[in-house]
Amino acid sequence: GLEAVLVHHRWVFVCFFLMPLSILFDIYYHLRAWAVWRLHSAPRQHAQRVRPIQEQVREWKKEGSRRYMCTGRPGWLTVSLRVGKYKKTHKNIMINLMDILEVDSERKVVRVEPLVTMGQLTAHLNPMGWTIPVVPELDDLTVGGLIMGTGIESSSHIYGLFQHTCVAYELVLADGSLVRCSPTENSDLFYAVPWSCGTLGFLVAAEIKMIPAKKYVKIHYQPVRGLQKICEKFTEESKKKENSFVEGLVYSLDEAVIMTGVLTDEAEQSKVNRIGNYYKPWFFKHVEKYLKADRTGVEYIPSRHYYHRHTRSIFWELQDIIPFGNNPVFRYLFGWMVPPKISLLKLTQGEAIRKLYEQHHVVQDMLVPMKSLEKSIQTFHVDLNVYPIWLCPFILPNNPGMVHPKGNEAELYVDIGAYGEPKSKQFEARASMRQMEKFVRSVHGFQMLYADCYMTREEFWDMFDGSLYHKLREEMNCKDAFPEVYDKICKAARH
Repeated sequence: GLEAVLVHHRWVFVCFFLMPLSILFDIYYHLRAWAVWRLHSAPRQHAQRVRPIQEQVREWKKEGSRRYMCTGRPGWLTVSLRVGKYKKTHKNIMINLMDILEVDSERKVVRVEPLVTMGQLTAHLNPMGWTIPVVPELDDLTVGGLIMGTGIESSSHIYGLFQHTCVAYELVLADGSLVRCSPTENSDLFYAVPWSCGTLGFLVAAEIKMIPAKKYVKIHYQPVRGLQKICEKFTEESKKKENSFVEGLVYSLDEAVIMTGVLTDEAEQSKVNRIGNYYKPWFFKHVEKYLKADRTGVEYIPSRHYYHRHTRSIFWELQDIIPFGNNPVFRYLFGWMVPPKISLLKLTQGEAIRKLYEQHHVVQDMLVPMKSLEKSIQTFHVDLNVYPIWLCPFILPNNPGMVHPKGNEAELYVDIGAYGEPKSKQFEARASMRQMEKFVRSVHGFQMLYADCYMTREEFWDMFDGSLYHKLREEMNCKDAFPEVYDKICKAARH
């Protein structure tokens, strides 16, 4: 009834209100970032802005440490679709740190504050001839979110997850002290911070490796048919270090396009595709043309366009909100306003839409060993039947912390991303996701923590290694200061 109308005609509100508002947001943040960098005010003011955070924590201690602490950033501003109800009951610590502090060309490191976004970072670094090794696609993903949660990109088969490209973190701890940690300094804390979701301290700065940027990504599209062949081809390409990027889009159980890319400064001009231009087809639709025509192809995509290739269509989520969004007429007239901010979509979705999404929509990333890929895609097909499916390979080193391979060696894993409306007849949000989680645990995989998680506490700590995390929470007196990560993110723990 009314709920279905609200969902299926949501495009009216999105097109006429949220898209123009999103443009104003972008203009404001872009001008602010430009002014801050021109005035070189961020490095000078960073220490001054961290002190009030420390004072807020000390004030909390004086008040008797009665409530848990969390960041004061409103829940709707995060890219995660989850609504963090704990914001209303916990002590909100205001952390307004959103600037690039230093680009150190000698050390090949960029030092940033936690609310710096991927779009901001590539816009800043690329003209200087630098980029970061792992650039998760969506413009609005923040450094803090990618460290405290996780981040991945099609270069992760070489560099690992976003956390593996970081060389140091600076945190305000539960006692109000400011601490720097790295692999050689406070190393236990350094390895425990990723995936901890802000339950060990407040991130106030991070240092990330940089690599030289190149002008283009030479990308090769290859349609593959048959599930076994898809998995074999994807695994084979993921093992090749000469591929700068590897990605797969699976359009049905036995149809996919495997993409490999290399960074280059040279391009055949006739094959340059500026896919990031607002009037261009959505990337996943562009890729599908190679599958439908059953032909391989080579293109040169400007690097920054490639890094953010899934941003305009929010992978393929925007087609559910604006069904005609990829229509050429819409793209040419209104494409410059796309995408609407995910945060504004969350803020204005209302309880009816939120509940409908929760029951009839899935946004999940499961990280499984590459050797389990075929079995995993079959499981996704049976339990969810959502297409396209995103495949992104990554190397998982055997570092301490919550997430590492079962053995003593680094292992090749793959992120399987399912975003959309499940077509499986037996889909029921809680039961189906618990089934998926059980499967992922059985193959020694991991569930990304931004998504809905239905595990019990025991199941959660069966999936993740909590030994270092719990040891540090004890040592640093975090138990009265921050909720356990399970209580913060799992549905079973939230009311």
